[in-house]
Amino acid sequence: MRKTVFVFSALIIALLALFQLSKYSVSSGSLKIEFVIAGIALVFFVIGILIHKKSLKKNKNLQNTSQIDYDKISELGISKREYEILVEISGGLSNKEIADRLFVSESTIKTHLSNLYVKLDAKRRTQAIQKAKEMKIIL
Repeated sequence: MRKTVFVFSALIIALLALFQLSKYSVSSGSLKIEFVIAGIALVFFVIGILIHKKSLKKNKNLQNTSQIDYDKISELGISKREYEILVEISGGLSNKEIADRLFVSESTIKTHLSNLYVKLDAKRRTQAIQKAKEMKIIL
C-alpha cells in the first residue's frame, strides 16, 4: 500500500514538473504548444501501458491460484449435491437457508453435511470450510 501511494505521489510530482516546464517553454517561445501536448499525451500513454501490464500480471497470478481441484472432489467422493451444500455453507448460510435455496428439507441438508464432515475429516462447519479451501475444493 505504501509503495502504491509513493508511486502515485512521484507520478503526480513528475507530471506537475512536466507541466511547469512546458509552460515555461511555450511562454519563452522556444517550443510550439502542439509539441508540448504531444509530449504530455505520450507520457500518459506510457504510464497507462505500464499500469495495464502490472494489472495483467496480478490477474494472471490470481487465476493460477484460484483453480478448483475437481480431481480432488471426485477422489474424496463428494457428490454434486454435497458440493452445492459445501459452497452454500462457505457463503455463510444456515441449514434452513440452504434447504430453502435448494428446495429440500432441513434434515436432508443435515444428512449431506454429516457426510461431508466424514469425507473432509471435519467436526464443524468452519473446519470443513477450512479444509476444503486448503484442498482447493472451494475458493
